[in-house]
Amino acid sequence: MVRMSAEERRESVVRAAMSEFARGGYYGTSTEAIAKRVGVSQPYLFRLFPGKQAIFLAAAERCIEDTVRTFEEAAEGLEGDAALQAMGHAYAEVIAERPERLLMQMQMYLTVGAAEEAGDREFGEVVRAGWMRLWDTVHALLGGDGADTTAFMAKGMLINSLTAMRFPPGHRIWEGVYA
Repeated sequence: MVRMSAEERRESVVRAAMSEFARGGYYGTSTEAIAKRVGVSQPYLFRLFPGKQAIFLAAAERCIEDTVRTFEEAAEGLEGDAALQAMGHAYAEVIAERPERLLMQMQMYLTVGAAEEAGDREFGEVVRAGWMRLWDTVHALLGGDGADTTAFMAKGMLINSLTAMRFPPGHRIWEGVYA
């Protein structure tokens, strides 16, 4: 059996953490569950990351970067409305096929709110910086149009919320969303 490098183990931890945090949130997920999913001990986990917060923030960064990559790949070679439509379809496909990506995003926003209520600003700083990278990417892909960027992101958040609440396709709540 080939042994994984520390970087490969770190990657495995980030992927496992995304799944675990997506399901249980930051406060409801134990590092033990993450370690078990990866097949490592908790002490080894903490050789790769200094603590649970660092694991969560690495998973949050990965979630944002995966979404940025989804948008960039979808819009490659396209402009304006064609880019907007391609990004929207690609994102809808991703969250349908990999719901943990959507749930991880939702957990990121909840964790920021809860952490900041408790006086911890680090979660918010990291997640807001990621959100701004996402916004800047969409903004550039849509030709720098602020109104289109805002509308795209706002509609995306509506879709995230409705999808997270498991409104089924065809429900009247979706009327006008995919016009």
